[in-house]
Formats: sequence, structure tokens, C-alpha cells
Amino acid sequence: MPTPLRLALKKALEADRLSWRAGGRPVVVLGVGSELRADDAAGVRVAAELARDSLPGVHALDGGSAPENCTAEIRQLAPSHLIIVDSAHMQESPGAVRLIESADISGASFGTHSLPLSVLADYIQREIGCRVTVIGIQPLSIEFGEGMSPEVSAAVRETALALKECLAP
Repeated sequence: MPTPLRLALKKALEADRLSWRAGGRPVVVLGVGSELRADDAAGVRVAAELARDSLPGVHALDGGSAPENCTAEIRQLAPSHLIIVDSAHMQESPGAVRLIESADISGASFGTHSLPLSVLADYIQREIGCRVTVIGIQPLSIEFGEGMSPEVSAAVRETALALKECLAP
């Protein structure tokens, strides 16, 4: 049975599905976060899992704690859809995953990078004309030196599996 995340992803990607499946414009998944800050690593770990599988028409990028440094590569790829994955304080239980449309990004707090994701999303939409969706994963802790919590580790696996399922040819 499809999870709410899978259903939301399928709906968000539906408009672009023909483009990237037919070898047109790709989909870019941008993982954001810091491996040094416990659950803040969620986004970069999702991107790393996707990169290992090399899905056709899908490019997974590690944006680290400065995702704006990936804008040149994203512009060069000219995707039909950019999916940003990041830990987000959404007033949910640790490990909760929510799909956030770019217009609603300001309703969640993405705190360990200097440029707000809303600014990055607006810039990419203007420059490339692609759709931008954010997947937020509620952290338990973003303190330095701690390992990832079991709840967020499970959410990373679930998010990567959902993306693989929705983006697979």
C-alpha cells in the first residue's frame, strides 16, 4: 500500500513525468544538511542513497550546508523538477516526513544553512523554469557530534525508497 509520502510525490511529479521518463529534462534531487550535526544530515544521506542507484534521468546532488553552491550545476542540468531534501522543524514527531511545495516553504524552519531555502527555490524557479518541491524530515537533534537518531535514520530510508519508486523508469 502506498504511503502518504509516495502518494504526494507521485502527484507532485506527475506533470513532469513524461519529460524525464522520455529522456527529456532530468529531475534533480538536492540533499541539504551537515553530517556533523546529527539529524541535520538527513537530506545529504537521502541524496547519497539515490546517487548509489544511478536512476536514468535523475541526478542526486549533495548540497551540504551551502546548497546555493550547487546552483551552477543545477542550471547546467536544466531539470524539469528540483526536489530538495532537508531536515526541517515542522512541529512534528522526530522522523516525520512531509512534502512541502515551494510556496509553503516558509511554514517550516530550515536552520543550519545561511541562505533560506525559499530564496534558493525562487531563484531556481526563475532561472530554469522548473518546479521545486521540498521534502522536510523532522529532526530530533541537530547538535554537533551526535549520531543520527533511529527515527530520522528510518525516515531517510523511507524517503530514499519512496523517491526511488517514484523516479524509477
